Amino acid sequence: MAYFDAASAAPLHPVARQALLASLDEGWADPARLYREGRRARLLLDAAREAMAECVGCRPDELVFTPSGARAVHSGVAGALAGRRRVGSHLIVSAVEHSSVLHAAEAHEAGGGEVTQVGVDRAGAVDPAAYAATLREDTALACLQSANHEVGTEQPVSRVAEACRAAGVPLLVDAAQSLSWGRVEGEWSLLTGSAHKWGGPSGVGLLAVRKGVRFAPQRPGDERESGRAPGFENLPAIVAAAASLRAVRAEATAEAARLRELTERIRSRVPELVPDVEVVGDPSRRLPGIVTFSCLYVDGETLLHELDRAGFSVSSGSSCTSSTLTPSHVLRAMGVLSEGNVRVSLPPGTAAEDVERFLEVLPGTVAAVREKLGAPAATETVRAAGPDLVVDALGRRCPIPVIELAKVIGDVPVGGTVRVLSDDEAARLDIPAWCEMRGQEYVGEEPAERGTAYLVRRVS
Repeated sequence: MAYFDAASAAPLHPVARQALLASLDEGWADPARLYREGRRARLLLDAAREAMAECVGCRPDELVFTPSGARAVHSGVAGALAGRRRVGSHLIVSAVEHSSVLHAAEAHEAGGGEVTQVGVDRAGAVDPAAYAATLREDTALACLQSANHEVGTEQPVSRVAEACRAAGVPLLVDAAQSLSWGRVEGEWSLLTGSAHKWGGPSGVGLLAVRKGVRFAPQRPGDERESGRAPGFENLPAIVAAAASLRAVRAEATAEAARLRELTERIRSRVPELVPDVEVVGDPSRRLPGIVTFSCLYVDGETLLHELDRAGFSVSSGSSCTSSTLTPSHVLRAMGVLSEGNVRVSLPPGTAAEDVERFLEVLPGTVAAVREKLGAPAATETVRAAGPDLVVDALGRRCPIPVIELAKVIGDVPVGGTVRVLSDDEAARLDIPAWCEMRGQEYVGEEPAERGTAYLVRRVS
């Protein structure tokens, strides 16, 4: 079985396993106590904090450990907003942040605060100038991830941090996906991470708050972790997290070059092997191990199940794998195809042979899924007929509305239109994406008696 979902959780690093087992014997006592066992535990905790701070690029007393990366984000956002409440209640986030950041923003807005979302381009990156333009006198906090978890695009953190610093606004960086590859560039104010993203054990997050940043923890006081993460520290897991981060950093340069070559192989060959595919994310400014693509006329959930049966564990941002039946917020913000979405995120040590086998299996798997759904062949032609057609796809989920559109577009002459009726939210994203991929004109959408009417004009 080839595990290709490291962006969700990386396999436990051998160094982490060794450190975890060793610290279970040495680090079980309360590090706040003065007796011998407590002092021994305290030494382990201090050493782990120093090692982690060195990797992050901050002082040890600026870093605390939390029960998860999401908790670090929530604590960081809430504490920074509370610390600057006299300045204002305006919060800025990018449209492609991790859900933990967006949920924190929703909670802030529900409490009476104001939130501005900064859009991204089709590669998933913010424009630093557009981000800077949203900064205001009452902006209390700005948030920007270092790299995207779904498509791997790296964000211009350094330039955004420069703008935030000039405006006197602290910048919180969610660095969960990038910390294993190196420090985050730029003068950030707060930073968060999660150990299970770099091969550490789950249940360990980190929150770094620079000296001078106003911060007010938003929970009952506690003497542990500077009052920012209450509760007894999970010392064995913390020690293992620090040890694994140091280990992956030591391997990062060589492994990054190797994984970039493998993901570039996927990026270039998938469109050659599989027709009607859109590779998404920035082609160069991206994390080494992540490559994401979307396949027209494919049910994403079925495709992932078939790949699993073939021995490949991959993930998806497709609406077809979501209980909400809506596209992922990342793909929606980018304006790219969402149906049949596959994210391949290679863990360190991935064998080139596994990637080659994936490329051998993928074309037949996609073709089989398309055949089950009755999708049109890539070279299929249809007759010319009347000037306009209506496709009733109400009550039918992705990718059926797009498949039905593809089947009938040739039934109208050049200049004629097809009106697709759909009540699936994914159609709002996938129909325009299909038009761009197939050289047709997306005219727009109109309200319908049920759902929405999407208008497509045949160009060729």
